[in-house]
Amino acid sequence: MYQVSTLQALALGYTRSVVRTDELLSHGNTGLGTFEDVNGEMIVVDRHCYQAAEEGSITEMSPDTGVPFASVANLQGDKVFPLYDVPDIEHLKMELNLKIEEDFGLNSMHVAKIKGDFVRVDARSESAYRSHHVELKDILGKTQKSFCFEQIRGTMVCIYYPDYMDGINALGWHLHFISEDRKWGGHVFDLQMRRGEVFLDKINRIEIQLPSEPAFDTYSLKEASQQDIKEVEQSK
Repeated sequence: MYQVSTLQALALGYTRSVVRTDELLSHGNTGLGTFEDVNGEMIVVDRHCYQAAEEGSITEMSPDTGVPFASVANLQGDKVFPLYDVPDIEHLKMELNLKIEEDFGLNSMHVAKIKGDFVRVDARSESAYRSHHVELKDILGKTQKSFCFEQIRGTMVCIYYPDYMDGINALGWHLHFISEDRKWGGHVFDLQMRRGEVFLDKINRIEIQLPSEPAFDTYSLKEASQQDIKEVEQSK
């Protein structure tokens, strides 16, 4: 896994560029994150980097776009399996957990993509908000919009971090969606899937690229509220 900055830093408002998208894509073909100033949700699929804007529309980003936070890996699809009639996101996470438990993988990172037909995808994104030391929950309170896609085919990008890596990234599964026609997407907080094919890899190595500018050292990262992080991850 190639990780840009940490979720703690993003939660406390460090939204400046750490790497560019071309550097990010040199480290992985699948992943998720956001862009400088929290300018939309990032979906990385097949080594292309897309932005879901505040209304859910998709744009492929230029190589020089700034990235403050992301996780990518080179997905090979070591384990491939189907899923049917998944009623909501909690059941999807449960099914994915059962698969990683089969390989005793709950203490490892995982990356997956699910190509499927969805009855609905409840998602959100946000517009840019230039700030310094303004917490992510406050930024999203000003800029975030939610939307629902119905009867849509596309790809769900899924990243899993174990609970002991708390603060580096969101615990458990973090999901972003992009439609098959590459027109719609966002951060996913609920879904209903008719059928899907899952490509899953276990990841046992991580490289973290921390910001190099002095401003990064003005953030007290341990003060990041885990409750705020959970609410940002799961709320509409």
